[in-house]
Amino acid sequence: MMFKNYRFIFFAVLCFVALLSCDDQPKDKKTVTDTPTSGVINISVDESFKPVIEEAIKVYEGSYPDAKIIAHYKPEADCFRDFYSDTSNRMIIVTRGLTSKESRFYTDSLSYTPFSNRVAWDAITIVTNKNSGDTVYTLDDLKQLLTGKKGHSTKVVFDGLNATSTVRFAVDSILHGGSFDTSVVKAVKNSQEVLDYVASNTDAIGFVGISWIGNPEDTAQVHMLTKLKIAYVQCSLCDSTPYVKPMQESINTKRYPLVRGLYYILKENYSGLGSGFAQFLTYERGQLIFRRAYLGPVMDFSLRQVNINQNL
Repeated sequence: MMFKNYRFIFFAVLCFVALLSCDDQPKDKKTVTDTPTSGVINISVDESFKPVIEEAIKVYEGSYPDAKIIAHYKPEADCFRDFYSDTSNRMIIVTRGLTSKESRFYTDSLSYTPFSNRVAWDAITIVTNKNSGDTVYTLDDLKQLLTGKKGHSTKVVFDGLNATSTVRFAVDSILHGGSFDTSVVKAVKNSQEVLDYVASNTDAIGFVGISWIGNPEDTAQVHMLTKLKIAYVQCSLCDSTPYVKPMQESINTKRYPLVRGLYYILKENYSGLGSGFAQFLTYERGQLIFRRAYLGPVMDFSLRQVNINQNL
């Protein structure tokens, strides 16, 4: 009888300890449902990089059929807003990394710092109508156009006036903090609409990312170049060629002056699908996609001479 009582007491103590252990677990702890090669995640991507990121996602999902990356293409400011307020958003792909102030904020709120890295170089491309005679610009010419000091006959078209990375780049790097003349500068919804507007209006020029118009292996882009021309911009580093187009060599060497970086910012403190895709973008296979899209890869692809032994 005494033995049975001890067994009952021992069993009751075990149940009590197990109950306490359950109570100690965080109520909002989330179960990890993804790995670097499987699962489903949402990311937000600067719309001006839609063509090349769509290609990267297609290749990644083709390599890992259990992985699903749902990309939402939108203005850069909206990407950062998603990163801040949307708990389901795992990564953003934008034209800058986090500032030190932003890093401190996320460290305080998340208890870890989101990781960011540059994966490519992009160029802001100036496009004109195929019938336009103006295809050569200095940075001062562009500044005069944007501020209305060169008259009001030419419309300058952006992929949105307030919150896009292309608008921010123009304000920072061409106007140096100045303001647009809104009677000259026109906003449309996205990069494709910039191309369509300039193709239909001889008095317009547009600003778009190079991945929308610079790939000679993309049949849609080649067709669009029957309606548009890519303009030359003055090179301050050149001796023999004072004006250059945004091509891979001029992007990598910064001879083309309107160059910006492409970054991912990852909100993930474990090895999940976001980490897997970020590594893919950074290493050889992802870098080859950027190279084929005629952006500037950050990985050095050097050519080496080798001797092949024909007897093997």
